[in-house]
Amino acid sequence: MAADVKKIGVIGAGQMGGGIAQVGATSGLEAVVYDAHPASLDKARALHEKLLNRAVEKERMTREEADAALGRISYAKSLDDLAGSDWIVEAIIEDAQIKKDLFARLAGMFTDTSVVLATNTSSISITEIATAAGDDASQARIVGMHFFNPVPIMKLVEVIPGLATSDEVVARTTALAEAMGKTPLRANDRAGFVSNRVLMPMINEAFYAWMEGVAEPEAIDGIMKLGCNFPMGPLRLADFIGLDTCEHIMNVLADGLNNDRYRACPKLKQLVTAGRLGDKTGRGVFDYSK
Repeated sequence: MAADVKKIGVIGAGQMGGGIAQVGATSGLEAVVYDAHPASLDKARALHEKLLNRAVEKERMTREEADAALGRISYAKSLDDLAGSDWIVEAIIEDAQIKKDLFARLAGMFTDTSVVLATNTSSISITEIATAAGDDASQARIVGMHFFNPVPIMKLVEVIPGLATSDEVVARTTALAEAMGKTPLRANDRAGFVSNRVLMPMINEAFYAWMEGVAEPEAIDGIMKLGCNFPMGPLRLADFIGLDTCEHIMNVLADGLNNDRYRACPKLKQLVTAGRLGDKTGRGVFDYSK
């Protein structure tokens, strides 16, 4: 375990935040999860119990290890309850202004600059987020720590320094990710970083292939799975990620790279407008209601 980190504070109890807290706890860290919505905390607690119980059933850990991990996770209804954390990971909505408002508040709450303020953003500029923290010392401790969904299973963590992020913070982030059983790989602070810079245009192109009548969704996904050895077709993956999230990331790429070829496909935008967001709503490219 990274010697200087004993307790992490996770902001956001959704799929990503809940997963980060679980991985931290199973790695021996105390993890405090905060969410402004009590229902999200209740859902995260139930999911943690379910997943760790399943790990015991599959003999991936002992009952004692699972109980100990659950005992290391606490659920907070106030940001103030994150006091005493050595490390903060933000995993809230992918909106630049909302994140900047949060980081401005965090910089004022955690005045000890040894406390790293990490963001799990999948596409937004780390440098832009860091500007909200104020002085250079505060900006130096802000870093991108991009986990992948589902967090307990996916090994990758993209480590993204902003313009002001110190080398020490990058090294500590790398060490913490490794201590959490992840493989940290560094990316520079460009729109979409590496993963979404490559992945999202491919997903967008799959929507264009569908919209332009090249093939139907089942065939598009089947060809990419069987022909390119993808474990999941691009359209099915879009539903899993959330079509609204895909649209948002495409627009971040278009703005950040100053190139409209990255704009979301009209077919993707149409589904989002209709509220067909994928798994989260039961219907997206594919219908899961049955």
